[in-house]
Amino acid sequence: MYWNKEMECMPPEQRRKLQLERLQNLVRRVYENVPHYQRVLREAGIRPGDVQSLDDLAHLPFTTKDDLRRTYPFGLFATPLQNTVRVHASSGTTGKPTVVGYTRQDVDTWSEVMARTLSCAGTKQDDVVQIAYGYGLFTGGLGVHYGAEKIGATVVPVSVGNTKRQIMLMQDFGTTVLACTPSYALHLAEVLEESGADRSRIRLRVGVFGAEPWTQQLGREIENKLNVVAIDIFGLSEIIGPGVASECLYNAGLHLFDDHFLPEIIDPETGRQLPPGEEGELVITTLTKEAFPLIRYRTRDITRLFVEPCPCGRTHVRMSKIMGRTDDMLIIRGVNVFPSQVESALLEIGQAEPHYLLVVDRSGPLDQLEIWVEVSEKVFADEVRRLEALGKTIQREIEGTLGIGVKVKLVEPKTIERSQGKAKRVVDKRDVYNKNQ
Repeated sequence: MYWNKEMECMPPEQRRKLQLERLQNLVRRVYENVPHYQRVLREAGIRPGDVQSLDDLAHLPFTTKDDLRRTYPFGLFATPLQNTVRVHASSGTTGKPTVVGYTRQDVDTWSEVMARTLSCAGTKQDDVVQIAYGYGLFTGGLGVHYGAEKIGATVVPVSVGNTKRQIMLMQDFGTTVLACTPSYALHLAEVLEESGADRSRIRLRVGVFGAEPWTQQLGREIENKLNVVAIDIFGLSEIIGPGVASECLYNAGLHLFDDHFLPEIIDPETGRQLPPGEEGELVITTLTKEAFPLIRYRTRDITRLFVEPCPCGRTHVRMSKIMGRTDDMLIIRGVNVFPSQVESALLEIGQAEPHYLLVVDRSGPLDQLEIWVEVSEKVFADEVRRLEALGKTIQREIEGTLGIGVKVKLVEPKTIERSQGKAKRVVDKRDVYNKNQ
């Protein structure tokens, strides 16, 4: 098992000293190399030398997703592009993705924190790790891949989908660790049950599940159906990808690797820092990222931090499971979806009314997204064939924008409820969200 005892079991006072040194270096680097940060720090009346303690973090400006959009694609990079060995991206709200970069050192850091993540789940060198997260611009698959290789485990980089093949490889390769979204794990369990596959040939021991929020109840269901220990992991592309935090086998909260990622909890309305134990928005400062460092990035995820010791011996601050979000972003099968993306696609087509509704449900273990789109009286009264053609056009456009499959339902005028205030764009029927509201 990979175990960086020096960093993972560092005494809290020593870690705070390390965090301050890294924070001071970070502020100096971004001030000198990122025009955006130089401007906002100056506007806040802050110079690099002003950061003298961790308490000064509260005086630094926040970074938001809007800042990333405004500086697309490389405006927040702190190193020259020729020093950037990897670029990843997540979906954007208006068709432009959120772009992140990595130097060689950043990739090494990613490997390190993902090795810690998998080790928290008990992964060892003699394990076979089957990765059913997506590979490509999405950070999930490659992040887990790096960590598993650093541990020395055998990696099966099968990527997402083709469930019957996944089961065959599990049996033939002797997979012991499964990495995927929790909803896909449930789907895999259902297909396994329906196929009548020989359970004695399934050697799964643990599942490392992330990219979407899930409840303890859902975790217990996965554990019962796949006979694994379900471990929750947390990350986001803007920070590094997966590898920001992970449960250990004691299931006592997620260890947040705060020697690399300095966390805060704030009141989402006022921006005021909140003490440990209080629920609020998670804010993260990347202490060691070279290519794409971020100061006080507002994740929009709601959670709480606690500092009590964990029985496993790790001394990192821990966070609870994500309880919800402060914005309108949805996570559908591991993909970030914003209502504004749908709106942009509909406006491009031009044959629908500006009234739509995203209806999210869970059909079995997998999230399903159905989009209701109002059409005019004239269009709705048109012949069935032309209505079907319009529905397919809208579906293709939206699927191309979101990168996931959706259903489109054309509805007559006034079907979608109007609001006097902020328009209601989402109906989320999934238990995991209903319980978190």
